[in-house]
Amino acid sequence: MTDPFFFPAFEPVSAAAITEWVGGDLAGGPASATITGVAPLEDASSGDLVFFDNTKYLDALSDTRAAACLVAKKHAAKVPEGVAAIVVDQPYKAWGIVLGKLYPTAMRPHSLDGTIAGISPRASVDETASLEQGVVVEHGAIVGPGVEIGAGSLIQANAVLGAGVRIGRNSTVGANAVVQHALIGDRVILHPGVCIGQDGFGFAMGPGGHLKVPQIGRVIVQDDVEIGANTTVDRGANRDTVIGEGTKIDNQVQIGHNVVIGRHCVIVSQVGISGSATLEDYVAIGGQSGVRGHVTVGMGAQIAAVSVVEADVPAGARYGGVPAKPVKVWFREVKTLSKLAERGLGARDKD
Repeated sequence: MTDPFFFPAFEPVSAAAITEWVGGDLAGGPASATITGVAPLEDASSGDLVFFDNTKYLDALSDTRAAACLVAKKHAAKVPEGVAAIVVDQPYKAWGIVLGKLYPTAMRPHSLDGTIAGISPRASVDETASLEQGVVVEHGAIVGPGVEIGAGSLIQANAVLGAGVRIGRNSTVGANAVVQHALIGDRVILHPGVCIGQDGFGFAMGPGGHLKVPQIGRVIVQDDVEIGANTTVDRGANRDTVIGEGTKIDNQVQIGHNVVIGRHCVIVSQVGISGSATLEDYVAIGGQSGVRGHVTVGMGAQIAAVSVVEADVPAGARYGGVPAKPVKVWFREVKTLSKLAERGLGARDKD
């Protein structure tokens, strides 16, 4: 599965050591089992580490030929004899911890063009820009007037930082990303093609045409945020667009002007969030959903995929559907409509 060209091979490690890393218990199999690779359940061979976290793959677990498996206690008995069962509370989280130790270079983006220190001679850095120690600027990148970049940050090839932009420490701006009118925190990852700080969609509409309304706010991206490829974040119209600490945003998400996203939210691909909407802390939104402007999604609320939020959502609620509503109501509606449709088709067939 892994390619040593892209991700260097790790030194063999014992199942006992991995158990210690994740704070687990070894419930079966040899503690001395040696791990030399990682793989999916169905592809694993002797020496591989696997994890099990979804009952859909029980058959694959029963047949796996791995050396060791990260597994919850309730499924440990399903691990084949001879495979070291490393029992943990959250197998997928434990898998992430282990991979982070085995493949540290995959934890954050690295130089694409081989620049390992300083500024590439083929980059353009304005003389008024301020770069702290250890900043890397790759070929073709443009760093505009007055830009400030913190220590250890990486600006990948052909990225553009507009005048006055601030980038914190140990952050990454991906290839072909464009950042303007923005303040970016520490340990932020902007993947390739991200666009931050462009005009919000502001027009005074009328029969004689649509008057452009200047967008004079900023984008504030707090620490430890990760934003996926080709996602766009518009700057505020008359206040800031804000993305809170620790929030994770997938690819191809659109965030409109004046949107405020709280801390540790999760927003999956192809979500659209309209202007002046507010997501409080720990909100999760499934893929291809839309959030109407000027609504508030309360703390810890969850929105199912392919839903449309048209009104405020209470804290801790689980909503879904079009328009979005409590999931129990949504499921009941879907079931009722399905039954009505079946009856209608049945009556028509009799005719």
